Amino acid sequence: MAKVLDSFLKENLDDLKSKGLFNVIDPLQSANGPIIKINGNDLINLSSNNYLGLATDQRLKEVAEKAIEEFGVGAGAVRTINGTLELHTKLEDKIAEFKHTEAAIAYQSGFNCNMAAISAVMDKNDAILSDELNHASIIDGCRLSKAKIIRFNHSDMDHLRQKAKEAVESGLYNKIMVITDGVFSMDGDVAKLPEIVQIAEEFDLITYVDDAHGSGVLGKGAGTVKHFGLSDKVDFQIGTLSKAIGVVGGYVAGKKELIEWLKVRSRPFLFSTALTPADVAASKKAIEILMESTELHDRLWENGDYLKKGLKELGFNIGESETPITPCIIGEERLTQQFSRRLYEEGVYAKSIVFPTVPQGTGRVRNMPTAAHTKEMLDEAIAIYEKVGKELGVI
Repeated sequence: MAKVLDSFLKENLDDLKSKGLFNVIDPLQSANGPIIKINGNDLINLSSNNYLGLATDQRLKEVAEKAIEEFGVGAGAVRTINGTLELHTKLEDKIAEFKHTEAAIAYQSGFNCNMAAISAVMDKNDAILSDELNHASIIDGCRLSKAKIIRFNHSDMDHLRQKAKEAVESGLYNKIMVITDGVFSMDGDVAKLPEIVQIAEEFDLITYVDDAHGSGVLGKGAGTVKHFGLSDKVDFQIGTLSKAIGVVGGYVAGKKELIEWLKVRSRPFLFSTALTPADVAASKKAIEILMESTELHDRLWENGDYLKKGLKELGFNIGESETPITPCIIGEERLTQQFSRRLYEEGVYAKSIVFPTVPQGTGRVRNMPTAAHTKEMLDEAIAIYEKVGKELGVI
């Protein structure tokens, strides 16, 4: 290894460890369900994005196995050559129906969606109004586009209006986009989409909503945009197939012309091999399940409300979440990581989230209850939280 690289890595890794910012990855020895096995220990799992429990659903496994038998384990090419299977088009039709849009396009991940869609439409002659707490993939997608990035204070509609007015009146930009998460994953709060759409219409802004944590969760499953009745008002609806849907991948839903443009200009679609047949078939089945019944959606919310109530009554600071996402805000980074370690030792897997994922001094243990948890599991988790919280002086 080059000496300069060796020095850089050692110095910076030691710095992260000394500040309590170094993240240790724990490989699972089981499926990512409500109970997981790590290092031979069974743990109540409160760190998964598998909101509806579909990652281990037997119905999805069966269609995935059938797709492998019929189409193989891989698509074999990029979508624009001969990697588009009939399965892909059926999935995209189902996504469009699910999201109440004219069309949709599937990508290999939700991160890829933001890298693809933003840079395919926005360029150096444009500007993007971006919520300051937007996901890293949105930030990177904005940077890739080379557009002027104008941050507005988190969910501050007066500040957004001011920045939109300034950008329009400057006359410097050909196009202006406003971009936001639908649900902000660190705190569980929901974007003020009705106000954002109103401002966008006033100033002729392109609207872009990344609904990774809203699809399957809000709008009876159809997402944040549907929750507010704005399906015909939002230009870009971004979603993931990796969280509530339980598989892997991402998508953009919108007008037919927009999707046609992304198919000829978005680089991850043009230059990366298509989603595998098994993933596509399982994703389509998951969406069909959500469209047929709200049972999993309703159970998710019931479990989320139950966990919130239990932790709040114990005296934990759970923030202002409006979704099942339940942060326990500890504050100092090393204490946050110690809290997470003690939960692990007692039988709960809930990872610490610290800087730079969240602002310094706002470390939290983020809990993600799912439809697959039982009340008995949640009661045991709450009891462990009480024990650890009192032991460390958090409550």
